[in-house]
Amino acid sequence: MTHIIETKKLCKTFSGNGVQQHVLRNVDLKIYDGDFTIIMGASGAGKSTLLYSLSGMDKPTLGQVLFDGTDITKMTPDQLSVFRRKNCGFVFQQIYLIDSMSILDNVLAAGLLTNKNRSEVVEKAKRILKSVDIEEVLWDKFPTQISGGEAQRVGIARALINNPKMVFADEPTGALNSKTGKDVLDALTEFNNRGQSIVMVTHDITSARRGNRVLYVKDGEIAGVCELGKYETGDKARHQKLNDFLAEMGW
Repeated sequence: MTHIIETKKLCKTFSGNGVQQHVLRNVDLKIYDGDFTIIMGASGAGKSTLLYSLSGMDKPTLGQVLFDGTDITKMTPDQLSVFRRKNCGFVFQQIYLIDSMSILDNVLAAGLLTNKNRSEVVEKAKRILKSVDIEEVLWDKFPTQISGGEAQRVGIARALINNPKMVFADEPTGALNSKTGKDVLDALTEFNNRGQSIVMVTHDITSARRGNRVLYVKDGEIAGVCELGKYETGDKARHQKLNDFLAEMGW
């Protein structure tokens, strides 16, 4: 399998009041093309720090992050900004849509950062919005006029508008109820089935079941890996395998 991201001896240390906190400790891992990779672990284990380090949103203290063979830890802030715009999509628990812009314009604003052909971006934005079940009647509405689940699906459309090599999702269903959370997971799963590579941090076992590979982080290290294969609805053996793995990890 081809890997998109590889880390080598990745470390992240925070210092304060004379105390050092080692959040990541010599993490070596590979994230593969086409995978739906899940990162789990207890609160404070280093899950989000790992996600942000993989995407260039945070700079590690030591070690390397190779994205398509390029060490992004050596990039300047300006270089990283351009890199993320071209290669990464982000879906956060807090959706960060711009309240003063329509739903369509929120997606267009991200697309026009890399493609100045407005007509092309408009057509693509409309296709992606439809693919995440945001119908045309909602496109002229503002973020405050739609539901949380709809807003998060708009966030997914925004993350995908520039054809990212990797989508990074941090607790994307954390603020949603079970029904709207399922809609968001269904959208992410569908794009993964089409070949989109995804890395998602979650504390929710229902969300974790959507991944084909689960990394468990404990005390800043990868304590275990569970290979689940592609998600299929009602696969009880798969669910039990994940449950057993998490129990073994002490989750």
